[in-house]
Amino acid sequence: MQYRIVGVGEFVWDLLPGGKQPGGAPANFAYHVTCLGDEGIVVTGVGRDALGEEALHRLQSHGLSTRYVQLPEGRPTGTVQVTVDDEGQPTFVIREGVAWDFLEYTERLRELGRRADAVCFGNLAQRAPLSRQTTRRFLDGLPDGVLRIYDVNLRQDFFEADTVRESLARADLVKLNDQELAPVCRLLGLDPGSGLEEGARSLLAAFALSLVCVTRGGSGSLLVPRRGESCSHPGYPSEVADTVGAGDAFTAALTCCYLRGASLETVSEAGNRLGSYVASQAGATPEGSRALGRELAESLGPAVEGA
Repeated sequence: MQYRIVGVGEFVWDLLPGGKQPGGAPANFAYHVTCLGDEGIVVTGVGRDALGEEALHRLQSHGLSTRYVQLPEGRPTGTVQVTVDDEGQPTFVIREGVAWDFLEYTERLRELGRRADAVCFGNLAQRAPLSRQTTRRFLDGLPDGVLRIYDVNLRQDFFEADTVRESLARADLVKLNDQELAPVCRLLGLDPGSGLEEGARSLLAAFALSLVCVTRGGSGSLLVPRRGESCSHPGYPSEVADTVGAGDAFTAALTCCYLRGASLETVSEAGNRLGSYVASQAGATPEGSRALGRELAESLGPAVEGA
């Protein structure tokens, strides 16, 4: 069997210096879930325009179903202007009022939630009232036992304390990077402490989370569980093309490994290998992720029903 793993939120075309690439954290996440051998499903919206048609084709070519891609009338497909600095770090300018800002909660989504094993969601697709309401209704309608992953992804000024707090309250796992941890703590009135583990422990004390995952770019990751010792990984050096999508690849590996009950060391190894590879390639969904995903999946073993 495969686990059915859902990414909810934005689909965008990343307008990179070298040309446009499909992106958006949920779509990137779902693609890498499929590379790791599970069923990745994206819930998003695109426009009834040329970019929307191309988006549907690209999702299908990546092995992703378009059954849960909504086409709101009169709303354009999302785009993001991406500039990349000398170290490969991206800066985003995200268009507003686009299709995925108008996601609706439907019977089709309710049924999908009943069959899901895990759901990943973030902040950006909750910037608009309708998509925020849809995201919360979808999460609240999930059966007990469905793994909920909150991938923070602070973008521009499209986040606020209420959204972050409500998202953490609905999550089992939270993943954020080392530049986001202290701002999130301060936004919520929590003490970020003097280091990453202290900040992570503040989140664990305030919310019913099982695990806080902090990615550190080329310096690896830190996993801090509610019980037991934390796990630090130094990462893998790579020649960075751009880091767009590297965090989403890490989140996919985190989710697939966690569902299988893998050790934190195994989670860290898989996440850093896949994330490092994506950072070495242009765009968020390189074709080479498939071969690496298969290799990592073989080391994990098959999904276990009821795990």
